[in-house]
Parts: sequence; structure tokens; C-alpha cells
Amino acid sequence: MPRQRRIGLTGGIASGKSSVGRWLAQQHVPVLDADQYAHDALAPGEPAWQAVIDRYGSAVLKQGSNPTQPALSREALGSIVFAEAPERRWLEQQVHPLVRARFQTELQRLNSEPITVLMIPLLYEAGLESLCTEVWVVHCTAAQQRERLIARNTLSAAAAEQRIQAQWPLERKCQLADQVIDNSGAANAWKDQVRALLMART
Repeated sequence: MPRQRRIGLTGGIASGKSSVGRWLAQQHVPVLDADQYAHDALAPGEPAWQAVIDRYGSAVLKQGSNPTQPALSREALGSIVFAEAPERRWLEQQVHPLVRARFQTELQRLNSEPITVLMIPLLYEAGLESLCTEVWVVHCTAAQQRERLIARNTLSAAAAEQRIQAQWPLERKCQLADQVIDNSGAANAWKDQVRALLMART
């Protein structure tokens, strides 16, 4: 019986991997989302949520949320961890093991599926490529990445650059990838390439 095909889908921030992931899900391919698992790990009442509150206090709490289990302000937390590398590494130490464990649970649940996609922005940075049988990197130009990030997150140029620099350079990821998906052209121009890659071994 052939081994399950596990596609690691990654790229730089705002390079377009979420768009590719949504399209793959529309093709009825299971897509496991690291961002969602990280979000779940920081939900009120979870151990990582408590660790963040213990470290940063009210500075990272969302106003108007349940006072007994207040939600975290992702914007406030992001402004801290993207400005200071030691704080970002600390947060990753809280969250990354939980995300890895969730992936392992979900992969076990989906082990009869012929293809599963693992959408992981920090795939290489977190050492999660070992979960995959192949890696696809979604690529665009550096200028496009900055412009898309500023527009999507309503960031200043300096804040956008902080987030880009917090990840490995996109070119480095492309060098390690099995496939590079070109998202530098017209909107959705990548679909033909992704469709061909999806069908290549099925």
C-alpha cells in the first residue's frame, strides 16, 4: 500500500499560502492549519494562554472579554513578540510543541486519506518538515510580500518588515522545497500549477 502523501505547504508571510490552502480544501483534500492550532492553543483557559497572561499581564488582554477568562489581543501580543526576538522565541516554546502534538493527532485520524496537506507558515523554522513527504513553498517577490502584508494587516512599513524578518528568507525556503509555487503573477494564476502538482502522483 503506498505511503500517504503529506504535503507541507509553506511560504513567507503574505506570500499566498492560505489562498492555496483554501483552494486545496475546496478540492476535498484535508488541510491541517498550523495557525488554527496555534490559535486554539492560546484560547482562554488553555495552559499556553495562562503562561502568556502570567508573563505579560493586562497588556495582552482584549478589552471587553470575559473577565474570568479574558481573550488575548493578538495585535498586542504580536506587537511585543515581533519587536523582540527573545520574546518571540519564548512564545514559540509555549506553542510549537502543542501544534506538533495536534498535527500528530490529526494525521493519525486521517491516516487512511491518500493526501493530506499541512499548512505551516513556520514549517522549516519549527523543524516540522519531518512530518511531510514533500514540501511546497508559495513564492512571490519581496515587494509583493511587503505590499500584501501592509494591506492585509493594516501595518506600517516598519511593522511589516519586522514580521517578514521574523521568518526565514523566502529564497532560503525555496532552495529547500520540493516544489515552488509561483504566486507573483495575476490573481489565481497559480491554480494550474497546483492542480498539476496535486494530480502528479494520484
